Amino acid sequence: MMAIQIKPEEAVLKIKDHDSLMIGGFLGAGVPLVMIDQIVEKNLKDLTVISVGAGYRGGGVDIGKLVLNHQIKKYITSHVGTDPNLIKQIVAEEVALDLSPMGTFIERVRAAGAGLGGVVTPVGLGTEVEEMADKIVIDGRDYLLFKPIKADVAIIKAARCDRMGNLEYHGIANTNPIMATAADIVIAEVEEIVEVGEIKNEAVGTAGIFVDYYVQGYSFEERKAIYEDLWIAGNKI
Repeated sequence: MMAIQIKPEEAVLKIKDHDSLMIGGFLGAGVPLVMIDQIVEKNLKDLTVISVGAGYRGGGVDIGKLVLNHQIKKYITSHVGTDPNLIKQIVAEEVALDLSPMGTFIERVRAAGAGLGGVVTPVGLGTEVEEMADKIVIDGRDYLLFKPIKADVAIIKAARCDRMGNLEYHGIANTNPIMATAADIVIAEVEEIVEVGEIKNEAVGTAGIFVDYYVQGYSFEERKAIYEDLWIAGNKI
């Protein structure tokens, strides 16, 4: 199926209460801001959110909005320390936590996308991470076995998209390309939609075969203004 352009308010209907939801980006960079706003507006509940790290930014954008709205029942991640509200919900056992080291987290997503059975690594041995994995022995050495991470839906962010769903990223693509491989439904939020051929072959960071739907997001200048306003507001506190 070729990727289809739809409106953000249509795209959010692809996500249901209790779904597992991958969200691309990290700490505000490469984050699908418009789609997160749609999820907040629709007030979807009991979501299992899968993201490499909690994004707070004063709670004004990113996953911090979902936290403040109490929409998350489980958070699968590698980093929560920047969001005090999320930490409070985890400590109060309002949100379940699946934590693994950052590199392991990425490999778990990649393993799901590649159809692999798990990730075997020594990283995390002797730490609390052991409680979130199975310990196995290979050639006399201890390892941790982590299961792959996949999702019902992934919302990712790219700079440009052509009419076939091919995505181009500017700068660091972040977690977006790998998450596009590991979900049943992939929704790409982009700054610009172009015709087929305007994205050079070598610039395609995610092939359209991985993308189900794409939506028009904020332009680069609009995103810049959002973060500048947050920075100004944060420095007034």
